[in-house]
Order: sequence, then C-alpha cells, then structure tokens
Amino acid sequence: MQCRTSAPRTGRPRSAAADAAILAATREALVELGWSKLTLGDVATRAGVAKTTLYRRWAGKNELVVDAVAELFDELELPDLGSLAADIEGVVLQFAAILARPEARSGLMAAVAESTRDDALRERIRASIVDRQKRLVLAGRSRAQARGELPPEEDAQEAARTVDLIFDMVAGAVVHRTLVSAEPVDAAWAQSFTRILLLGLAGASAGPHGA
Repeated sequence: MQCRTSAPRTGRPRSAAADAAILAATREALVELGWSKLTLGDVATRAGVAKTTLYRRWAGKNELVVDAVAELFDELELPDLGSLAADIEGVVLQFAAILARPEARSGLMAAVAESTRDDALRERIRASIVDRQKRLVLAGRSRAQARGELPPEEDAQEAARTVDLIFDMVAGAVVHRTLVSAEPVDAAWAQSFTRILLLGLAGASAGPHGA
C-alpha cells in the first residue's frame, strides 16, 4: 500500500477547480472501469493533473472514491414546500434521482462493498456521507417544530437517536428500493413512504403509552 508523503507543500495553493476535475474524473472512471480497475494514475490522466497532485490531497483510492461520491450527495437540499410531508417527499425524490445516476450508483455500491473489510473506509463513509447528510434531518425537524407539526424534544439524547433513526429509515428505504430491488422511486411511492414514516413519528412523539 502506498503511503501518503508528509512533506510540506511548496507549490501553488490547492485549486478548487483541480479538486472538482479530479472528483469528476473519479466518478467517470468508476462507471467505466469499476472499483477494482480504477487507479489514481488513470484518474490523474482524465483530470489533466499530475499523479502527485492526487497524493497531496488524498491518501489513496478509498478516500478519493468516497469524497467523489460524497460530493454528489452534497447536492441534496431540503425544499420548503409548506409541510413536513411535502418536504420529506421532495428530499426522497432528490435522493432517488442522484442514486439513479450511474456514477452515484457505481461509487456508492463499490465503496460500501469494500468497506465490509475495511474499518477505516467504513468510518470515512460515515463521516463524509452519512453524518454530513444528517443536516437535512436536523433542518427538517427544526422547520416542522417551528410550524407546530412536531413537538420539541426536551431530552437531547433521545432527540439525537430520533435523528439517527429518521436518517436510517429514509436512506435505507430509498437505497434498498433503487439499488437492491431496482424499483422506481416515483411521486406515488414517495408519498406512501412519507405517510408511513410520519405515522411512526406521531407514535414516537406520543411515547410508549400514548394514544
């Protein structure tokens, strides 16, 4: 395994344009070559940069691929459509549209498969994709509470667990539907899924002894 050098940089400052080109080239290579055949040399050639440029930014292929996939999910936005149900449906449809893209599908499936035998890669996925996208749940919950659709949570630990569960339910359902079952996520499915999710949230807010 090739190690990342720790020598200080002496050249030009990091270029956002170069980063964008490298991540785009990585996604292109994933679609064309797959995880096993992708090399940093090939990515550098596609991006029009020196291979050393990649090693100044990423320790190796694992980190590069995760960041390339994470950039796609950073495109997700929480729409303000007037209600919690409509907002969730909007995010679900956005998420499904991203997963339908070959570069997202190839990259995510390959990274997850590889992470089953690489704890560091699993942690990278968690930090760069999962934890980063929980912002959508936090924003949606806060907006719904401001509208009076959800009650405020007084227990911070329980509130954090709820955020984790909501994210797992939404991400897990959409990923399974699109990548495992290979079924469409359309407006009708998003609406049905959201209805079931919100029924669960209403029950959770009432507590174990609620009506």
